[in-house]
Amino acid sequence: MTTTVLPIHHRTVQVRGHEIAYREAGPADAPVLLLLHGFPTSSHMFRDLIPLLADEYRLIAPDHLGFGRSAAPSAADVDYTFAELAGLTSAFTEALGLDRFALYIQDYGSPIGLRLALAHPERITAIISQNGNAYEEGLGAEAWAPVLALVAERTPETEGPVRAIRSLDGIRWQYETGVPPEYRDLLSPDAWHHDAALMAREGQDEIQLGLIADYGSNFDLYPAFQEYFRTSRVPLLAVWGEGDQVFVPAGAEAFRRDLPDAEIHLLPTGHFALETHAPRIASLIGDFLARRVPLRP
Repeated sequence: MTTTVLPIHHRTVQVRGHEIAYREAGPADAPVLLLLHGFPTSSHMFRDLIPLLADEYRLIAPDHLGFGRSAAPSAADVDYTFAELAGLTSAFTEALGLDRFALYIQDYGSPIGLRLALAHPERITAIISQNGNAYEEGLGAEAWAPVLALVAERTPETEGPVRAIRSLDGIRWQYETGVPPEYRDLLSPDAWHHDAALMAREGQDEIQLGLIADYGSNFDLYPAFQEYFRTSRVPLLAVWGEGDQVFVPAGAEAFRRDLPDAEIHLLPTGHFALETHAPRIASLIGDFLARRVPLRP
């Protein structure tokens, strides 16, 4: 028996004067799933998921400005904030002619995607949250302590611990922590070495410190995100690594407070759940979208 595997295209587009790189696969006329990555990775995190869904969906995964293969202009020239990244993402969808799509949000991709949903609720058909937080109870206390200190006051003393988060050891911690021993050998070391190499490029220090220092602006929008859930009743699937210490499982369970029909699945893995459970997540997404969002009009 042969299985057709659709190719993944690696493309770029100019958005507001910046080159934005993205991966794309699937039929051009299929329903769109927009995949928004988190820190410190890129569309690389979706490399295993995309082929599993590309027969039924058009999958598009951009690298945020400053990440992956997208342009990374100096922080002296660009205001690296979540508002700016969300605006660029909106412009990216318009450049590609995307007017209706489901969102896959993880880590940084969550506030970016949810800001997009606030601005254009009519465009969002569904949300898949994979460790993509929108509630205070989802914040792991120990992991967030250095970030909250930087958000409160940016000084040389508060910058140091946050710099460690994007070191090779800090990035590896995010991949390995919370992954049970029986799944550890599914983790590819290529993933954290890939991310660490990109995080070590010139200019990344100010880019990433600026974004992390701006994270408090996302907390300010949590009430608005939650109101959007209540008023829109957007179909939502949470596929969450239950061992994640950055965004803990309480953040997944909290969706039901505003979306009683939210579907919550806690998986035996960590922050980067696709590294160990891509087939399971793809199956859950396919089933969810088929039931909650018709594949074709």
